[in-house]
Amino acid sequence: MDIKKTISYIRSVTDFVPEIGIILGSGLGSLGEELKKTQQIDYTSIPDFPVSTVKGHSGKLIFGFLGGKKVVAMQGRFHYYEGYSMKVITYPVQVMKELGIHTLLLSNACGGVNPDYRIGDLMIIEDHINLIWSNPLIGPNHDEWGPRFPDMSAPYDPILIKKAKEIAQKNNIPIKTGVYAAVSGPCFETRAEIRFLKVIGADVIGMSTIPEVIAARHRGIACFGLSIITDVSSPDVSVKVTHEEVLEAANSAAPKMTIIFRELIEGIGG
Repeated sequence: MDIKKTISYIRSVTDFVPEIGIILGSGLGSLGEELKKTQQIDYTSIPDFPVSTVKGHSGKLIFGFLGGKKVVAMQGRFHYYEGYSMKVITYPVQVMKELGIHTLLLSNACGGVNPDYRIGDLMIIEDHINLIWSNPLIGPNHDEWGPRFPDMSAPYDPILIKKAKEIAQKNNIPIKTGVYAAVSGPCFETRAEIRFLKVIGADVIGMSTIPEVIAARHRGIACFGLSIITDVSSPDVSVKVTHEEVLEAANSAAPKMTIIFRELIEGIGG
């Protein structure tokens, strides 16, 4: 991957300089429709840019305005289970940083492990557990990008978390705050794995987000993550989950997420 080549192509298409990046998860691409677009580029057109293979990820880089701020949004992300390396999964984060972002908002569809969670609930990610068993920072370190051993004691920005809670309360949107665990996928979890996840402190489980946050924090980008609970898992009951059901639940809850993202972006830098 040649990031200079990637950036050179994007700059040849648009001179838009974004402040904030957004990564949209399964079924959550509708937020892209909220942007006052100035330009959109298909992933397939961008040199060295990966291409999403998952249903619910349309595969476009969208430039525009949201909440009065300049934004670049990824309508579709990449996953370890697609066969991509961690470097490829997080390549768009590096690209967005080079384009100018200082803050990254991430969303995902996930399964509830906490017994108090219900389908359609929103959860602000306060912390995470990486069970993908790999890390995008493995290998030579780019010292100009960040330190060899970056701190991860607070990967999600506490100020953005506080503001998001206030926005949710103001708009009468019920909100949870908890721990997101990521596994490699693509299998949904066994009952024994769900039992394990509860023991180690996970509230929800998904297959994304954490690699992107690690890469972003390494580069000094402030991060905020929001999960939509699209299914609920129990170690005592066998419940079959389909990707179609996940997309349906995500689409139903997306308007609430859009309100939080839009108003959070409005307040950044304010």
